[in-house]
Amino acid sequence: MSRSGALDDNEIQTEMNKMVAFISQEAREKAREIQVKADEEFAIEKAKIVRQESLAIDALYEKKRKQAEVGWKISQSTALNASRLKVLQARNEHLENIFEEANKQVLLLLLAPEVTLSHRPKDSDLVKKAASAAQKRYKDMSGRESKVSFESSLADDSAGGVVGSTMAGRIKVDNTLGERLQILEEKMLPELRFDLFGANPNRKFFT
Repeated sequence: MSRSGALDDNEIQTEMNKMVAFISQEAREKAREIQVKADEEFAIEKAKIVRQESLAIDALYEKKRKQAEVGWKISQSTALNASRLKVLQARNEHLENIFEEANKQVLLLLLAPEVTLSHRPKDSDLVKKAASAAQKRYKDMSGRESKVSFESSLADDSAGGVVGSTMAGRIKVDNTLGERLQILEEKMLPELRFDLFGANPNRKFFT
């Protein structure tokens, strides 16, 4: 039997409960959708921020690495230049000492009032400076004055040193580095032969 007319209070309450339950379900589902979407957007934004920070850190590291590399190269270049300068200074001092000693020996060996010193063109300043000091030492040691003239007649690709001559070149003293090395080689040859090959069994006497 069908019923028509207005609903009583119990029926109204039941319908209202159904509507409330439906609305609540819809709200929960909508809230879940919003939460899922928010989580996705948060994850995307988080990944984006992490990526940006990673790139910033990489860029900062690369910048610092390049700065450190530049600093290291500058320090290396500075140290290398300082070492080269010390080597050049030591070389210059050594050459001056060699030329002064060579000139002094030439003057003493020749014992002549006028001496010509032959040298390499590029050693001209060093030879003249050393010759001045050698003339003073020569005078102190021999009590004699000496006049020195210079000739840039030795080849620039030679070992250097000086050749002293007097009496129009009839008397010469070769004090070049090449000559010194040759004399040293001749003196050291027996010792080198002994060190390399041992004693000669055919020799009965050794000095």
